[in-house]
Amino acid sequence: MRTLKDVEAYLEKLGRHHDPVEGESGTFLVQSSGDMPAIALRVDPPLVLMRAAIGNVPTHHDAQIALFRKMLELNAKELVHSSYGLEEDRIVLSSALELANLDFNELEATLDEIDLALTQQVPELMQLSKT
Repeated sequence: MRTLKDVEAYLEKLGRHHDPVEGESGTFLVQSSGDMPAIALRVDPPLVLMRAAIGNVPTHHDAQIALFRKMLELNAKELVHSSYGLEEDRIVLSSALELANLDFNELEATLDEIDLALTQQVPELMQLSKT
């Protein structure tokens, strides 16, 4: 059975800079690449939850339709461990893994996928939200 200590050790082994969130036991901000948003990682047994806030939902209806369509296409074709979604008026990229049998490679693959999505997909999504 994996624990918070195992997840922290995996992050260390990956060389991923992470800072604990004050007042939120088991929650870290994991640095992503470049100027992309940090990934919030929370160990909340039985899950390890990861989430990156991408931006706000556009107010214009046509922009919403184009953005939501692209998010669904990316969920279906490009993402394996993660998915785009909405949290109130915010666009988020999130993933959940089981803590009990979490292994190093699984966490690495999920964080890498989120990093890749932030770098390659999010700029296009932000452009669609402005049209």
